[in-house]
Amino acid sequence: MITQELHLVTDIFDREKVEKTSLRSGFREGILEAGERNERVVVLSADVSDSVYASAFKEKFPERYIEVGVAEQNLATIASGLANYGKIPCIATYAVFSPGRNWEQIRTTIALANVPVKIMGMHTGVSVGPDGATHQALEDITLMRVLPNMTIFVPCDKEEARKAVLTAIANDKPTYVRFTRHDTPVFTTSKTPFEAGKAEYLWRSREPRVAIMGAGPLLYEALHAARMLEERGIGTSVLNLHSIKPMDIAKVLEAARDAGAVVSVEEHQILGGVGGTIAEILMQNHPIPQEMVAIHDTYGQSGTAQELLEYYNLTTEGIVQAVLRAHARAHN
Repeated sequence: MITQELHLVTDIFDREKVEKTSLRSGFREGILEAGERNERVVVLSADVSDSVYASAFKEKFPERYIEVGVAEQNLATIASGLANYGKIPCIATYAVFSPGRNWEQIRTTIALANVPVKIMGMHTGVSVGPDGATHQALEDITLMRVLPNMTIFVPCDKEEARKAVLTAIANDKPTYVRFTRHDTPVFTTSKTPFEAGKAEYLWRSREPRVAIMGAGPLLYEALHAARMLEERGIGTSVLNLHSIKPMDIAKVLEAARDAGAVVSVEEHQILGGVGGTIAEILMQNHPIPQEMVAIHDTYGQSGTAQELLEYYNLTTEGIVQAVLRAHARAHN
């Protein structure tokens, strides 16, 4: 059943009524709020300010916006210098370019130097759509997870994206926040908890047999899958791991031990992402069956967001089938 204390939206399962907007809108709201609160906040972009919704900050705080052009390596190094001298820089561009193109500069001048640059990786996942494989960042969580000192947030909707931006700005650490592009359901509210290192149950049956864990907009599909499975007599839990690093290891293990099997859900490569993080935790502490709903070691392609999500089985039905496989392995 839905965990009521999280204050999720009413009519959450009505696909027609639920509000849909992009996570980029949450970035826009969060960075404007952060800019109003703290004059040390500056924003830098790489010739895509309109596309990543940084233009709102540019219009409101023009003296605190820097356009570097198509030069993502400079984007990272300029930001690291600003951070070293007391600013709170936020760099925003497509994730295939940052951290994709400028990973070495992020590694050396931001993570190794341990300066509080906030890296906003936009247009992630196959749901970017017609832009195709070159612009669909599927490896970014893996790239950032391996960097010491790096904090990582993967919000599930616009409201959580706003909170992730504000939390990142305030934490005095190198931080990566991941955003998808297309409009997705807004199912959390301003009252829904968001805290670094803390996971939250979105759904919890009385007797969960499989724990569904993940991050990003696919958690909305996970909730639909949980309801369908409940009707079939298979209880589940749905755990929102919006904080990938640090991850709430205790909550992951609690959900895993309660259920006996795990399904991880993410719009990212199967290697090294959310599912890989969960697998590392389970392997070291509580080995049980795990199935992964993810991109299975391949690149994306052109198509509409919905066509691509269906092609790669990143859907309610894809999650249901993964739960059934995990349940069979653990309980039959």
